[in-house]
Amino acid sequence: MDEIGQDGLNRAAAEISESRRILDKSGLNLVGEVLRGFGDFIEFEHYPPEDSYDPESHAQYYFHAHPPGEREWSDYGHFHIFLRPKGMPAGVTPVAVADLAAEGDGNDRLSHIIAISMTGAGQPERLFTTNRWVTAETWYGADDVIAMLDRVRFDTAWPSWPLNRWLSAFLVLYRDEIAQLLRQRDMAVAQWQHSHPEINVFEDRGLEITSARMIDLEEKLAGLKK
Repeated sequence: MDEIGQDGLNRAAAEISESRRILDKSGLNLVGEVLRGFGDFIEFEHYPPEDSYDPESHAQYYFHAHPPGEREWSDYGHFHIFLRPKGMPAGVTPVAVADLAAEGDGNDRLSHIIAISMTGAGQPERLFTTNRWVTAETWYGADDVIAMLDRVRFDTAWPSWPLNRWLSAFLVLYRDEIAQLLRQRDMAVAQWQHSHPEINVFEDRGLEITSARMIDLEEKLAGLKK
């Protein structure tokens, strides 16, 4: 067991179950919560508009969708989750790349943590990581991003309190899987750069998804009860 420990996993599972109970009781689901009140669901638009941001943890997310058939697999939509520098552990620094984003106000060099694919029924089905150009993030090495995981939480009521509780707990429950995907991400980027030395790998449109795995939340929760 990693540093979260069994008690931490059990608390995360209980939080996920409670968030889902509240939504189920109201006839709602996680995807409906992030889209509710914003009109038609338009591809590539961010939901909620201008993203959801926790000013205390400096974690951020949005939900959006791509046109069907654009990738080798499609989903109804996915959450992109980030952490901004003011929420990062001390000593974390970006990887030196040719076109590093400007410093800005000191909180602009955000890191993409993970993406969570969702079904139309509001269930998670896949975790994946992306190349830098996909989200215009600043690139941090896998070990640094893994160190950020424990700091990503959404302790706000907008756009949805149960959704934010669920996302925060989900990242705890799947911490090991996310860590593995982040390390696979770095390996994929290194291998791609080795095979394409003439191209800036971080801006190469030929490399979009850097690692991915299917997940089964019900199976995961059931396994903790054994």
